[in-house]
Amino acid sequence: MNPFDTAPPAVSTSLLEDFSLEMTAKDVPKLQEAGDTIPRDTRVNITFLADENLEARLAAARAVKRLGFVPVPHLSARRLGSKADFEGFLAGLRADGTCDNVFTVGGDPARPEGPYEDSLSLIESGLLNEFGVRHVGISGYPEGHPAITEDVLWSALRDKSAALAARGLDGSVITQFGFDVDPVLAWIERVRGMDIALPVRIGVPGPAGVRRLLSYAARFGVGTSAAIARKYGLSLTNLMGTAGPDRFLRALAEGYDPARHGEVKVHFYTFGGLRATTEWAARFRKEIEA
Repeated sequence: MNPFDTAPPAVSTSLLEDFSLEMTAKDVPKLQEAGDTIPRDTRVNITFLADENLEARLAAARAVKRLGFVPVPHLSARRLGSKADFEGFLAGLRADGTCDNVFTVGGDPARPEGPYEDSLSLIESGLLNEFGVRHVGISGYPEGHPAITEDVLWSALRDKSAALAARGLDGSVITQFGFDVDPVLAWIERVRGMDIALPVRIGVPGPAGVRRLLSYAARFGVGTSAAIARKYGLSLTNLMGTAGPDRFLRALAEGYDPARHGEVKVHFYTFGGLRATTEWAARFRKEIEA
């Protein structure tokens, strides 16, 4: 039997309960269009892009809330030019009632544009508590990071988890997306072995074109060998085709053990395809419950 043909329905369903989504500020019209396909109170992460200004980021968070979802604005440490910039963003979120949940990330610039080197520095600043943030997401990298060593990644995860606990902040981990379940589950087991009990949201690419998936994978250092690509359902000879995470999620459901892996959910990287992703998730859930 092909291991991807079936998956335990109860486990698969639990993984798809309370999934989260990712969008950019420019995707607000697409979120409105997809609104009827998204469960109410779904967490929607809003990325922090260099070409978007403060008002665009705040407006996106307001739109997510207005549509009945939970906004999770990203805070990009190395893109914050000053303490005043950081405070201004948090103050705007608090004024709009969208500051409960944030996601902290180091950011792309090789050199910080201001005083914040990484997401740990944002947590340790005390400003998140001061402005009423209650829940903080942090990053996880099951397949490593192209610019950061393994030792540094593990140390950072441990330090951020401890810093959140010390400040009484709830937290969770969102991983980079990948195509291979095995390193993801092994990584979660190692996380639990370090006594880090934060819920983990496994990054999964929503249905998208093969060329686009591979380009994002290359950017984030995700392994895409021919064998992994075939297992996931990507055709390296048909870059014009599309692929969804069906096989990945079925394999994840088979390997997921709550006793070993703790609380695990799914986070969809939508690449702008919000409706395509949420409609796919609804269809897939019906299939596994049938």
